[in-house]
Amino acid sequence: MVFALGCAQKAPAEASASPESETAAPVSEPEAAVETEVPAAKEDLTPVFDFEKKTVKLNSGYEMPITGLGTYTQLDDTCINSILLYVENGGRMFDTAFMYGNEEAVGEGMRQAMEKYNLKREDLFVCTKIYPTQYENPDAAIEEALRKLDVDYIDLMFLHHPGPQDVKAYKAMEKYQSMGKIHSIGLSNWYERELEELLKEVDVMPSLIQNEIHPYYQEKGVVKYMQKRGIVMECWYPLGGRGHTSELLSDETITKIAETHGVSAAQVILRWDLQRGIVVIPGSTNEKHIKENLDLYGFVLSEEEMDEIAALDRNTKFDWY
Repeated sequence: MVFALGCAQKAPAEASASPESETAAPVSEPEAAVETEVPAAKEDLTPVFDFEKKTVKLNSGYEMPITGLGTYTQLDDTCINSILLYVENGGRMFDTAFMYGNEEAVGEGMRQAMEKYNLKREDLFVCTKIYPTQYENPDAAIEEALRKLDVDYIDLMFLHHPGPQDVKAYKAMEKYQSMGKIHSIGLSNWYERELEELLKEVDVMPSLIQNEIHPYYQEKGVVKYMQKRGIVMECWYPLGGRGHTSELLSDETITKIAETHGVSAAQVILRWDLQRGIVVIPGSTNEKHIKENLDLYGFVLSEEEMDEIAALDRNTKFDWY
């Protein structure tokens, strides 16, 4: 099967400006990431990050910020206020989901930010997800997301994780992409085997895959596999996730590198992700942390420092996806 790299909708000539993201009640547990026999990419299509513009061009033709705000657990005014703080400090991308219960708050935060900071809709980039309980009626799920966010289009829409009728839901996203109501399609918690099975049934290659990735669970093989196919990788739990963040931020290797550069341990981890070509979406409602999470471009990790962090990999997941 020949895959369309992107959508029928023509992408705009100009890019939109430039966590912990996840977890929700499980529906059906997918296979864990394993080494599988899968076809090799015919050519290396690895996406390239533009560190000056702080964006990456997706295979759909649209440009996406490489840092975003995860909004998991943020509700109502808390969510709105964190979005306003994020935009005030230069952030432009927000990650939400049906299961987070905050799509309406994210939409309201965007509207208030556009009014307060004189921004246009295309200056912001919003991502949301369909949950497996919605896969049976995906058109209604997509319309619900558009209504709750109160937007004419969704910049990037995901399937939250594999589940029954995920092919049906993916094809619905393809349809809405052709209508211009979804600009780019993504998958959350997908690995090589699940992707290969899905690609047998659909027409459009996903633009982005979002998985748990942090220094103790680096997914080196998965990242390389997806990137070579032109798929951008994004990490949720970049700082280890609730209950594990303190362990990562106090890791001796990471704190030593942070001290060398005069930055925080969190900034080191997020910069390490970016230099691997992985989009980051740390979540926070704290203004100091929000500023830190966006201030990732004033230093560069050396090859030796990248290797030191790579050596921390324990293949330890902190969630079941």
